[in-house]
Amino acid sequence: MRRAVKSLVESGQRGLIVDVECSLSNGLPNIIIVGYANKAVDEARERIRSAFTGSKLNLPRKRITINLAPADIPKDSSGFDLAIAAAILQASNQANTPLKDCAVMGELGLNGEVRPIRGIIGKLLVGKTHGIHTFLIPPANLNQAQLVPDITIIPIESLHSLYQYLNDASKITPVHTGDGAQNVQSEAPETDIHLYDVIGQEIGKRAIEISAAGGHNLLLGGPPGTGKTMLAKTLPGLLPPLSREEMLEITHLHSLASNNFDDIITTRPFRSPHHSASNVAVVGGGNHLRPGEMSLSHRGVLLFDELPEFNRITIEALRQPLENRTITIARAKETAEYPAHFIFIATANPCPCGHYGTSKACRCLPHQIVQYRRKLSGPILDRIDMYVDVHDIDNSRLLAHQENNDDSLVRQRINRSRLAQTRRFGSAQKLNADMTNKDVKAHSKLRAEAKPILDEAANRFGLSARSYMRTVKVARTIADLANSEYIESGHIAEALQYRPHQYHDE
Repeated sequence: MRRAVKSLVESGQRGLIVDVECSLSNGLPNIIIVGYANKAVDEARERIRSAFTGSKLNLPRKRITINLAPADIPKDSSGFDLAIAAAILQASNQANTPLKDCAVMGELGLNGEVRPIRGIIGKLLVGKTHGIHTFLIPPANLNQAQLVPDITIIPIESLHSLYQYLNDASKITPVHTGDGAQNVQSEAPETDIHLYDVIGQEIGKRAIEISAAGGHNLLLGGPPGTGKTMLAKTLPGLLPPLSREEMLEITHLHSLASNNFDDIITTRPFRSPHHSASNVAVVGGGNHLRPGEMSLSHRGVLLFDELPEFNRITIEALRQPLENRTITIARAKETAEYPAHFIFIATANPCPCGHYGTSKACRCLPHQIVQYRRKLSGPILDRIDMYVDVHDIDNSRLLAHQENNDDSLVRQRINRSRLAQTRRFGSAQKLNADMTNKDVKAHSKLRAEAKPILDEAANRFGLSARSYMRTVKVARTIADLANSEYIESGHIAEALQYRPHQYHDE
């Protein structure tokens, strides 16, 4: 007799239904798992044997063949344990209720307990895409699972609970998510650094405000100790709260990369990897594909402190996410695509010692400065919308009393700007920085006197076509902050001063 139970496998943004088939035949008692399963899946044989014994259920003394179809797709999750156990119960006539139009996921402990699995949100979304709306999952995954709207969840605590459900579905109360996580509220990030804490650096503060309003990438350059990192760390506190859809995306990505199976991410991510981090840690990948720092900063901020100190391969890997807002990880056996829609902010010294071009003596040799700056290629600088020089300030001002100790006015301007962008694009997920060339032509609304200024500057500074369009996007955000429908000459002039001329010229 052969019975099939549906389970799910997902990789990146895609996935498919896996039919867990069970066939009982005469022969030496054994469990054989086929279907391109790795060691974690194959070891389910021993977990299932012990779980049946611990739950006082009858494991058929036959040759049990388990097939995970389609057989040409890699399976590398212990989350198939519960589905395999359900297939065995059905094939051995120990279940009266067939599992139709539902998916089963969970890892079995040796005592029959059902343990949580990684990436539950992605699996549920894959199931919904394929028309499945009822899911049997571990109770420890319930918190995250309730973020997914319009599904029915059956929490299965143990193998014995599964047996009871298969014989009398009324034994377990289902959880209906309705329209999703209405009661989950976004929270402001916990930070001790605010914009008003930064002394001076008015141009840097203005650039941070523009970056937060339009989602623009920013490079802060200047000598060490001038407040570049401090400015960068003020950015997350200025961003608006997360929407439910954003919480769903972020929580899913973080659950894939960590062992927190029940945490819901309610604050915008702020990731700041050290420059010694490996390329896999930043980009993603590994033996079992996992998202890296680029994807873990999705809908938040990714800070590269001392950008030229990073490995050049890692810096160049920024090209795809800065342009397409996704990162594709291709391996010989598998390819995964993860979202990577973040605000990129970086800091950089003018040279290895940090004092080239300042009042202090530079200790670097000319070839060291050239080599240091070659880390930042033209294509990478083209994808950064704004560049700001952060200069030394008078130390006597550091302990002075600050009159305005509140960022609320800046947040109001940012929120007003984002509302204007929501009305413009019909979506809160799309910002000025995300505009395509078609969008720029449709929504830029340049005054007649503003375009000649832009054209002349593009010729004088040798701006590429990408830099030209990005300058218009920044100007559009500056106009939104000024509550202006049109891009004026002053908005273009301000946007042009943020172009990264320094690293191109030297």
